[in-house]
Amino acid sequence: MNADKPNLPKTVGVWNRLEPPRIINSKYIFKYMNGAGELYLGYRFRHLEVLDYTSADQGNILVELYFMESPDDSFGLLSLDWGGEPVSFDGAPAAISNQYFTASSRALYGGGLMRLWSDDIYARIMAERETPASKEAILALGKTIAAGAQYPPEPTLVKLLPLEIDAVWKLRGDRLSFFRSHLVLNSIYYLSHENILDLDLSAEAVSAPYEHISGSGNQKRSQFLLVQYENPERARQALNHFHDAYLPELKKEITVDNASLFKLEDGWLAYKLLGKYIAIVFECPDPESAKVILQKNESNLLKKGEGS
Repeated sequence: MNADKPNLPKTVGVWNRLEPPRIINSKYIFKYMNGAGELYLGYRFRHLEVLDYTSADQGNILVELYFMESPDDSFGLLSLDWGGEPVSFDGAPAAISNQYFTASSRALYGGGLMRLWSDDIYARIMAERETPASKEAILALGKTIAAGAQYPPEPTLVKLLPLEIDAVWKLRGDRLSFFRSHLVLNSIYYLSHENILDLDLSAEAVSAPYEHISGSGNQKRSQFLLVQYENPERARQALNHFHDAYLPELKKEITVDNASLFKLEDGWLAYKLLGKYIAIVFECPDPESAKVILQKNESNLLKKGEGS
């Protein structure tokens, strides 16, 4: 049990909390979720606390508190879906504010469900039946969970991605996700049923599409992926594995100075090894676009002293 866990009320509106909360660890999370626990185990999951609020005639409210190893992990869970109405609590910013990434929120509500990032806790609060009263109760519970939070910034890796590239490509912040697991990556952008990038809980990765800024209705989109490993050797091994599995019929060209470019059926793919990082861009309309997206992201890494 976390000594800093939120002290949720015994009653909220007409809902009463059942005692005691259910405590679920990694061993039993699949049973609780009917096999869907990989999403949470793909981050550094510690345990889950489930609280049930019941009422006589208003349906139930379920509160799930996922205690993670760090705020980066709880941010990652929220980042998998930016849909919903941003929610602001007293003293808490509705939007994550820094000069790099401003599209996301710490709490989102829609359809009777609130999802919330609060320090190392990721919370889900769900009403069995959405009504004005249940929404008010959910907002009150969310405010209690967020009370006393330090509001840490999003993961450093997220802040490395440029929002715009040469006034031509714009980052889709509402499609940006932070993760560590290849299973989570496949839910964002499918590569393979195997772990061809050697991702594990020691790695950090961020992926988002860049959209071409143009006046025409023909929207072009390229998917960008940046992965950080423990050291440069792990990164090199992972890039070798990726090429052998994803581009088996194409000659391997891992160089220090230049990006490696490949023409595929869905567009151009380019990758580059950047010290302990791998940068990959998929589905580019032309090789020049692939190179400029990689170059700008590499420049951001070097500017912050992260490219070694």
